[in-house]
Amino acid sequence: MGTIGITKHAADALGEIVYVDLPKVGAKYKAGAAFGAVESVKAASDIYTPVSGEVVEVNKNLTSKPDTINHSATKEGWMIKMKLSDPAEADKLLDLAAYEKVAAEDHH
Repeated sequence: MGTIGITKHAADALGEIVYVDLPKVGAKYKAGAAFGAVESVKAASDIYTPVSGEVVEVNKNLTSKPDTINHSATKEGWMIKMKLSDPAEADKLLDLAAYEKVAAEDHH
């Protein structure tokens, strides 16, 4: 099982999020596929899944309160939960400390 969304760094870069387009439960995606989109006051962006699997839960709270992502990107602002079809894909992803290091370097 994996929880997918965007990071605080990405939410901050987007600005105030005003709309979120999420998939239906049961949708299946391959790693790297777009599963939805976010729109902010600045831009619209597709959101891509880093792992393959089937959507088992969608955060319906984001429909009425998309800016939850800005306030709590990694807690209440999650987007989808997926049942992973290849859990080994997750092993290739950065952990939080490594991601934050990369994100910090992007700003310099």
